[in-house]
Amino acid sequence: MTMDKSLRIRRGSLRARSVLTRQERIQRLKAADRWQEGDSPFGLAKVRVYKLAMKKKKKKKKEEEGEGAEGAAAPAAAAAPAGKTPPGKK
Repeated sequence: MTMDKSLRIRRGSLRARSVLTRQERIQRLKAADRWQEGDSPFGLAKVRVYKLAMKKKKKKKKEEEGEGAEGAAAPAAAAAPAGKTPPGKK
């Protein structure tokens, strides 16, 4: 019987897995001192799998431009408070 392409493990694709094998769970429990020799390998305690997410780096040019634009917009906003219209205009 052939295996579907989506189920094959590719050598280069290493993603964060949400399910650990029994051996991996026992290793993590040992590291956390929650596993004792002689315990049953069946009915293991839950082990949290942490997923790492890389944050995107901000570009310096956009930060500098953003600060300049905010400074220019502030005096205009102070001159005309929001929600109030000048007398004579509706």
